Amino acid sequence: MNQKPGIIGRKIGNTQFFDASGDVHRVTVVAAGPVTVVGKRTQEKDGYVALILGMDDAKEKHLTKPLLGAFKKANVAPKRTVRELRCDDTFAGKFEVGAVMKLDEVFEVGQKVDAKGKTRGRGFTGVMRRWNFAGAGSNTHGTHEYRRHGGSIGTNMTPGRTLPNLKMGGHYGDETVSMLNLELVRMDVEKHLLFIEGGIPGAKNSVVTIRHGVKARPKKK
Repeated sequence: MNQKPGIIGRKIGNTQFFDASGDVHRVTVVAAGPVTVVGKRTQEKDGYVALILGMDDAKEKHLTKPLLGAFKKANVAPKRTVRELRCDDTFAGKFEVGAVMKLDEVFEVGQKVDAKGKTRGRGFTGVMRRWNFAGAGSNTHGTHEYRRHGGSIGTNMTPGRTLPNLKMGGHYGDETVSMLNLELVRMDVEKHLLFIEGGIPGAKNSVVTIRHGVKARPKKK
């Protein structure tokens, strides 16, 4: 399980900018904050270490009584978005309940990060869009109403049934996807903005999780 330091945020969109050397960077902008620590998990009490992060203030009438009671017990303002991120004792010890996480306390420019989000839902799609099938092949020689079909899904006599795990049309998108080893090329601490090279899964204004790269190689000294 990924226990690298991280933060939650909202995907704003894509843009580009030129650095000091004149190179262009195509980036995804993430509004990571202000993010508040609304709770903590400890090894002694819960059996693991984690930080519970909250973002975007919520009205009390929009929360259930158990959630509202948890916020009042922690003495923090109610939040619309709450996520629990596991971490180690060293990172969790930097923050107290009610503290606002600063980006420079979590990340540094130039490091590799992992971005996790939920992809845009595309509804029910066929095999050509969902699995990149080529189609029925020839559009002539008698092909009729089978140009975008998937082809054979089983045999006639043996085993005489549809084979399992075949790629077919169905619900496409709306699934959790992680992009690994993306470079953090810019950071605006005052405005709580992260500029990450490349694309991040999810629609605009969707919640994403940014962590230190779990497979990132350490820099050579």
